[in-house]
Amino acid sequence: MKIYTKTGDKGKTSLYDNTRVDKDDIRVDCYGTVDELNCFLGFAKNFIDNSQMVEEIKKIQRMLFNVAGELATKDGSKFPHKIVEEDVAELEKLIDYYISRSNANPRFILPGSSKSSGALHIARTVCRRAERRIITLSKEEYVSPVLMKYVNRLSDVIYAMARYLEDEVELIEFNKE
Repeated sequence: MKIYTKTGDKGKTSLYDNTRVDKDDIRVDCYGTVDELNCFLGFAKNFIDNSQMVEEIKKIQRMLFNVAGELATKDGSKFPHKIVEEDVAELEKLIDYYISRSNANPRFILPGSSKSSGALHIARTVCRRAERRIITLSKEEYVSPVLMKYVNRLSDVIYAMARYLEDEVELIEFNKE
């Protein structure tokens, strides 16, 4: 089986609903950044010894295929696996769980006191970038508000997990001169 189709050789790609767009279209940038996030989460799993957290990350990774699929479809009726409020609620439970079990001082920290937390902090920043790109897309085309809320909560989940895994929390002090 060949994986190349040659249909993108001139800078175009097909969305899930077969709409052709430029490869640098904001919609492609959105789901491409979600794919990047998914890969960073997959990478982070390799450093996490907590099997419960690894399973939760795998579930999130599967959900990210729905996020990307929804973003990769101009005609929303053609993608059946939409993000729903229950998905957001699941993330909120994870946030509450990990924050309640970590030293979650509300101040800024120096991220990455362990490989596992460092890898998750990278994923968190990619998630924030995905959110920014999705907001840009939403100014041009319809994006589900629930999907936007999901991605926002997801960065909070990743942050909460990373804080939970920090070996030592080093708070950032801002100098006042």
